[in-house]
Amino acid sequence: MDIAVRAWYAGLEPVNRTRLSLWYVVSYLGLTGLLLWFFPQQTLRLLLSNGDYGTVMPRMVGLFMFCLAIVIAQIIRLRAQPLYATTLGVRVVFLVGFLFLYLKSRDPLFLVILGVVGFGVLLTGFNYLRERRINHPAMTRA
Repeated sequence: MDIAVRAWYAGLEPVNRTRLSLWYVVSYLGLTGLLLWFFPQQTLRLLLSNGDYGTVMPRMVGLFMFCLAIVIAQIIRLRAQPLYATTLGVRVVFLVGFLFLYLKSRDPLFLVILGVVGFGVLLTGFNYLRERRINHPAMTRA
């Protein structure tokens, strides 16, 4: 990582780091949602899918993903800190679901999605826990 970027990132308040990590979620939801809407078959191939999902279902999923990106962007814009933990919990549910779908279908698409979403959970989770430890030290003591 570039020294200037590291210095900038280190200077952010912990809650800003959590907020910043949510932009990763907005990015993958928004971009993938639009790609699935406009180019469903090509996007599925890009995501290493070996299944046949037609064009209607991927477009519906793309629309859902794009709208979810808008909701997350609003959480960021409004600085709705109480919802940060909810974004983590929802993504954990998605991770379990993606794992189940992979085990049922053996489609590598779900492993790719698992990796992308899992990375976001780690990124947000690390920063969220760090923020709680800094802002509420008594809550982390047993």
